[in-house]
Amino acid sequence: MVRRIIEIDEEKCNGCGLCTKACHEGAIGMVDGKAKLLRDDYCDGLGDCLPTCPTGAIQFVEREAAAYDEAAVKEKSKLSQWPVQIKLAPVNAPYFQGANLLIAADCTAYAYGDFHNRFIKGKITLIGCPKLDMVEYAEKLTEIISNNDIKSVTVVRMEVPCCGGIEYAAKTALQNSGKFIPWQVVTIATDGKILSEI
Repeated sequence: MVRRIIEIDEEKCNGCGLCTKACHEGAIGMVDGKAKLLRDDYCDGLGDCLPTCPTGAIQFVEREAAAYDEAAVKEKSKLSQWPVQIKLAPVNAPYFQGANLLIAADCTAYAYGDFHNRFIKGKITLIGCPKLDMVEYAEKLTEIISNNDIKSVTVVRMEVPCCGGIEYAAKTALQNSGKFIPWQVVTIATDGKILSEI
């Protein structure tokens, strides 16, 4: 079918990658330092990428192209278990065996746009808000880590002070478990950017 679709001038492309971030459908990728339209059927023809290009390397053209496949573009949830609330999760659930554990503050999934792909994918997810739940998570998390074969722990929190409670609970649980497990803390800014990964 002939339809409106983007075209990228490789000579004008400076390889900044801004268009790849602006393309919500994932139609554009970086290949050998240049932006490329990877899939016609992922390009919706709306051009969110155009205004981000500093060199004017992207334009609309009318050409033969595969139809836009909205169903293929839509992401499926990466969540692999239920429940996800720390206080509701059973301590000895079978999904904890051999798990890479994600302990996340509630707000992080709303602040960071690609949360499912970046953090939930391949992990068992537990969420909570130490300020609103008014509960001490350290004891429950200690039980989960102590009683199961947890392979790693990733804590994702917001930059705001109240999120320190979820980080503290996770660290306390790791210490109290008596196990040596690789762990990291990722801090998300209120504007959705990753501030630090330690």
